[in-house]
Amino acid sequence: MKRIAVYCGSASPADPVYIESARTVGRTLAARGIGVIYGGGKLGLMGAVADAALATGGEVIGVIPTALVNAEVAHRGLTELHVVDTMHERKARFTELADGFINLPGGTGTMDELWEALSWAQLGYHSDPIGLLNIAGYYDKLIEFWEHMGKVGFVRAQHQSLLIVANTVDDLLARMADFEPTVPIIRMKREDL
Repeated sequence: MKRIAVYCGSASPADPVYIESARTVGRTLAARGIGVIYGGGKLGLMGAVADAALATGGEVIGVIPTALVNAEVAHRGLTELHVVDTMHERKARFTELADGFINLPGGTGTMDELWEALSWAQLGYHSDPIGLLNIAGYYDKLIEFWEHMGKVGFVRAQHQSLLIVANTVDDLLARMADFEPTVPIIRMKREDL
């Protein structure tokens, strides 16, 4: 993986574990020579990932909609800053630029990005690994829900492995490196659907 899209919140929660974990992700990716593709913001976990990667000498590419640039939250010290018109364009650009995805804690925008990455992988629009870094148990209930979706039958058994979960960035990157793409829906036979 040469570049990884990092999805995370623009908020700074009171518990410092979230910001420090975001910094660890940024430093780790940069130290391994993996470029960071992210939302282009300077606040919260987003800013922490970007600043840590830049301080470690890494490549950091931001993708941000015009409306957020105008709200003065764009990070101006990045390797590159791509300004797009819509959130849809932003997510498409993430997928074009990245070889994998890592989700850190975040709110509704981060959830939107996670579910779209999973949906696109399931359909076959990309075959890149999707990692979920479960910092301080933040995603415990979501992981439980993902498993429930599989048990009920809304996520096919062969697609359950699309979500790669770990509690540390080193473990997550190792699991992502071992990822084997599954058969996407667009290549399945009608009787397998």
